[in-house]
Amino acid sequence: MASHIVGYPRMGPKRELKFALESFWDGKSSAEDLEKVAADLRASIWKQMSDAGIKYIPSNTFSYYDQVLDTTAMLGAVPPRYNWTGGEIGFSTYFSMARGNATLPAMEMTKWFDTNYHFIVPELGPDVKFSYGSHKAVNEYNEAKALGVDTVPVLVGPVSYLLLSKPAKGVEKNFPLLSLLDKILPIYKEVIAELKAAGASWIQFDEPTLVKDLESHQLEAFTKAYGELESTLSGVSTIIETYFADVPAAAYKTLTSLSGISGFGFDLVRGAQTLDLIKGGFPAGKYLFAGVVDGRNIWANDLSASLSELTSLEGIVGKDKLVVSTSCSLLHTAVDLVNETKLDQEIKSWLAFAAQKIVEVNALAKALAGQKDEAFFSANAAAQASRKSSPRVNNEAVQKAAAALRGSDHRRATNVSARLDAQQKKLNLPILPTTTIGSFPQTVELRRVRREYKAKKISEEEYVKAIKEEINKVVKLQEELDIDVLVHGEPERNDMVEYFGEQLSGFAFTANGWVQSYGSRCVKPPIIYGDVSRPNPMTVFWSTAAQSMTKRPMKGMLTGPVTILNWSFVRNDQPRFETCYQIALAIKDEVEDLEKAGITVIQIDEAALREGLPLRKAEHAFYLDWAVHSFRITNVGVQDTTQIHTHMCYSNFNDIIHSIINMDADVITIENSRSDEKLLSVFREGVKYGAGIGPGVYDIHSPRIPSTEEIADRINKMLAVLETNILWVNPDCGLKTRKYGEVKPALENMVAAAKKLRAELASAK
Repeated sequence: MASHIVGYPRMGPKRELKFALESFWDGKSSAEDLEKVAADLRASIWKQMSDAGIKYIPSNTFSYYDQVLDTTAMLGAVPPRYNWTGGEIGFSTYFSMARGNATLPAMEMTKWFDTNYHFIVPELGPDVKFSYGSHKAVNEYNEAKALGVDTVPVLVGPVSYLLLSKPAKGVEKNFPLLSLLDKILPIYKEVIAELKAAGASWIQFDEPTLVKDLESHQLEAFTKAYGELESTLSGVSTIIETYFADVPAAAYKTLTSLSGISGFGFDLVRGAQTLDLIKGGFPAGKYLFAGVVDGRNIWANDLSASLSELTSLEGIVGKDKLVVSTSCSLLHTAVDLVNETKLDQEIKSWLAFAAQKIVEVNALAKALAGQKDEAFFSANAAAQASRKSSPRVNNEAVQKAAAALRGSDHRRATNVSARLDAQQKKLNLPILPTTTIGSFPQTVELRRVRREYKAKKISEEEYVKAIKEEINKVVKLQEELDIDVLVHGEPERNDMVEYFGEQLSGFAFTANGWVQSYGSRCVKPPIIYGDVSRPNPMTVFWSTAAQSMTKRPMKGMLTGPVTILNWSFVRNDQPRFETCYQIALAIKDEVEDLEKAGITVIQIDEAALREGLPLRKAEHAFYLDWAVHSFRITNVGVQDTTQIHTHMCYSNFNDIIHSIINMDADVITIENSRSDEKLLSVFREGVKYGAGIGPGVYDIHSPRIPSTEEIADRINKMLAVLETNILWVNPDCGLKTRKYGEVKPALENMVAAAKKLRAELASAK
């Protein structure tokens, strides 16, 4: 019985690639140094899978930034502004597309389906001259082969690539991107031919868009694409891999009818209904890559249940055609549980990271082949039973409080217009008020202080003194810049979710459970293993200390319940909405304590609300109902004069704008600049928004510093569709990943642009 891994984490067990990338970007190391770190990581990953007995080992899932950007490079689809003149695309062009440079903005970045991973959105149009611009897929296959490992090269499929793209600037908004299929297939043919010549016996095409609601002409594109590739694929076996949800019946029929395809991969964790389609009919002689090991969470697989499911599938597709697989790439989970030496042993027994999931996949494959490891299965069953019965998981009082929420929709009693009037009387802000999103640069010294305090190398008194000094520095800088509503910079926080999770019951934390978010940016999601409550205030001390340093309004900074949920590894033994309601009650307690302490502006970030939107439209309404409700629970009890902000970033918000309005926040700050002001189009199309809104005026994920004129131009575009009295001026997101040398001039220009336009508006009256 064979085993397969869809993809694997790239950063390394201790974020080796992250540090190598940042050293290279800072000019402290060479391209050769970066390539050496990358090659060592790839070799280690391939060896690990080979040693574990995995038959179908992926290659070309490693990336220096993002697999979609890698495909853009492969196709030579470089936007003209980067002045690429042909040949193999090097780091300079590649990273300019990803991050921008001193003179050019980066390409748009958005969320990868409903994950916290981001991809770089291809910019396409009728005039793009596609050419074979990167041989990475072939090079990595050859690299593995030289190490004695035969791999399955993985390519983003041609149809999903086009469906995930957007029309380039200047191209008609409704340009049919699938019309470019005939232009990109010749390059796919070149890549396939080279892989075949190199000795590849299998090739994997990732076509995850098949799980979405596709129209008939989009489904026809799959038939056309793989029909066109069929002769080139002759002599090599081919997998088409899907993941993250059920495959709809029409898409299943299209997919399994494709000729020339050897096998099909399905997510049977998040796509359990796909099982019914498989049972209803699976093409004879084809391989089923059964994704029964969860690639997106960290819970140990219930091996007994999975084995039972696989046994039933074996009866449908045949013993020699069933392959045990992960539900998706392991990119979305942590790397190796072995590195967690301080994690509670009982909780640790309930978990499996990427390295352990490889072992689970192979153990299931061997069990199907009659070589069941009884001791391994027995230990797994004991861990499953321990988790179900542990008193640490269940808190009856919390469950009752969450259940009681269902009788109300939890809206503030006064409408937003009246609240804004009351708040303005208290805050006395200018038109086009300026603010930032929350965090300021996390310096090496600041990280050292937090690290030493955690390691008990400095006292609590020394730690508090150092953090207060950092807050004071950030406050003084904002006052010098003349920003209107201040933040304390969050120097006490390494991560916006981890910080809160550490102070809530029902959460566990890892030392090295890092997961890539984009580029070199990694996050360490908390693990929600039990019922959630707030034993003590979490932010009141720091927020009141910061407010005491200034007469200007100081925002209290919280992470919202939906974002905490979506950016954590969530328990899978109860519905997600139940856990979310529990978190909402904990945040509600914190909001009310901040208000009692005199904080008049409180930001409750819901950066990940859109991210959790199910991939199928039929499931949207239920999710948005409980997600928006959870947000409203957090602030239903505050006074009209307390201004509630929220923040969202790097997603397509246009399709949920009415749910965003329904959140009933007083002010929302939202990503806008990197997506070419896509957000503004909903207001041009007639959506009325009466609360305060701050579409981001510049992209903080690029080191580029925007000019005053550029920012003023963006604000003017906003003023064309939004009322002057509701518009705020702010960056796209928090500033923690930037350096002060970038932040200060960018904010200076932002404030200057706001003042310039205030003067122009005043003179026009």
